[in-house]
Amino acid sequence: MSRLTQIILLIVVLAVAAGAIFLMTWDIPAPSEKVTKTLSNDRFPS
Repeated sequence: MSRLTQIILLIVVLAVAAGAIFLMTWDIPAPSEKVTKTLSNDRFPS
């Protein structure tokens, strides 16, 4: 492989690794909107 191809491949691998590390360490906030849904008793057999 040529030197330029090796450099481009190294940059791509480093970018993928950096993205994976970012996603593993990102503290995603939990949804803050409260959801309320009323279920009818007809849906649950007794």
